Amino acid sequence: MTETTDIDSGTAAGVRKVTVATLVAMVVGGMVGAGVFSLPRRFATETGVYGALIAWAIAGTGMLMLAFVFQTLAVRKPHLDSGVYAYAKAGFGEYLGFFSAFGYWASACIGNVTYWVLIMSTLGALAPWLGYGDTLPAIALSSVGIWAFAWLVNRGVQGANSINRIVTIAKIIPIVVFIVISLFYLNTSVFTANLRGEGLGSVFSQVRGTMLATVFVFLGVEGASVYSRYAKKREDVGRATVLGFLSVLAVFASVTIVSYGILPRAEIAHLRQPSMAGVLEAAVGGWGAVFISAGLMVSVLGAYLAWTLMAAEVLFVAARDNDMPRFLKRVNAAESPSAALLMTTVLIQIMLFVTLASENAFDFMLNMTSAVSLFPFVLAAGYALRLVATKETYREQPDGRNRDMVIAVLATAYTVFLLFAAGPKYMLISLILYAPGTVLFAMARREQGRVVFSRRELIIFAVSIVGAIVGIVALAAGWITI
Repeated sequence: MTETTDIDSGTAAGVRKVTVATLVAMVVGGMVGAGVFSLPRRFATETGVYGALIAWAIAGTGMLMLAFVFQTLAVRKPHLDSGVYAYAKAGFGEYLGFFSAFGYWASACIGNVTYWVLIMSTLGALAPWLGYGDTLPAIALSSVGIWAFAWLVNRGVQGANSINRIVTIAKIIPIVVFIVISLFYLNTSVFTANLRGEGLGSVFSQVRGTMLATVFVFLGVEGASVYSRYAKKREDVGRATVLGFLSVLAVFASVTIVSYGILPRAEIAHLRQPSMAGVLEAAVGGWGAVFISAGLMVSVLGAYLAWTLMAAEVLFVAARDNDMPRFLKRVNAAESPSAALLMTTVLIQIMLFVTLASENAFDFMLNMTSAVSLFPFVLAAGYALRLVATKETYREQPDGRNRDMVIAVLATAYTVFLLFAAGPKYMLISLILYAPGTVLFAMARREQGRVVFSRRELIIFAVSIVGAIVGIVALAAGWITI
């Protein structure tokens, strides 16, 4: 066992700083993962070219506003570490701050499950016994990978960050090659036939159906904020967030749209995941699928590393601020949050077992990741809106208040719309995760000798429990399925 120590709240001494390039790599590395390789099928199942363009315009604008929110908050609230969690706590109190930290952490863990499902599904094309990543042999192999990565991260966050920057550069190459080749082989008649998404309902319903997929691929836009305590300059956090976002938006939209020019929409909708491999195979032959599959392995493993780091960091900072049990702020000699990492790995392992009961393991875990992450984003956007409404920090620094008001309103409206787009199914299942997580909050309060809930917090807790019970009943009765 590696010797562990506790870090007191507010301790930052001895933490090595990283550059803007490394922060950008964290953002890009977090977003460019399993999602981009699944985009052709995910979009073709729901919409045609027109709907896809509208969806990316909405998602791009909304997420850009959210990126600007994180940029603004990083500058105006420089003392807040681990952005997503810290902003919710500062704006709406300790319990909702805890919910934000727990939700962000849980979404990262669930998202990591999608990576292993997709890797095993990719290998399943060569080894049928792996199925679509949801067979017992696939679960066993994924489990080995999960604990191997936990060992790597436990050796030191700085070493893991160096690997992440290298992997980020390597995994972009096959995606760019896919876009270029698809443009060269684009069939205008096929593309034209895919414009409207015939038989998929109204444009609004088509666009709504794509929203959780866009949330999933954009998760990581807040990555630089999560690692704010490692930045050399506070301004670097916002700069890295926006630069990383604009880069991946162009990539995601391009991958989606060019695919419609290679195969009919209905055929893309029935491709095996990763569907990007199937699209390129249709264009250039078998080597295309092999090329994309190899790129996927690098991309997904790199994203898994980035998200494991971020998930453990959120738990660590919440514990350091006394919002989670103190055992989670233990670090080892390599400065890695060892206890938080262990808890993260355990949840990933549990959710991996859940895939055995799912009809479509990859799509379910992707949608769950997006749904669970929405609550932290709503609170972060709401906090930015609260700052401009109350003029907090703007009395001393009034410049840009009108611009920030527009950004905060748009970001809040977008995140609330995402809750609607997710629908009651995923909201109820999310509460099944959120409600029991309150045990950690209660443990932290007891350690401090405090009353567990205030009156306001007790009401929030009761609502979450009722929602969780409704979700459990709905699952048991078959009203909703996984």
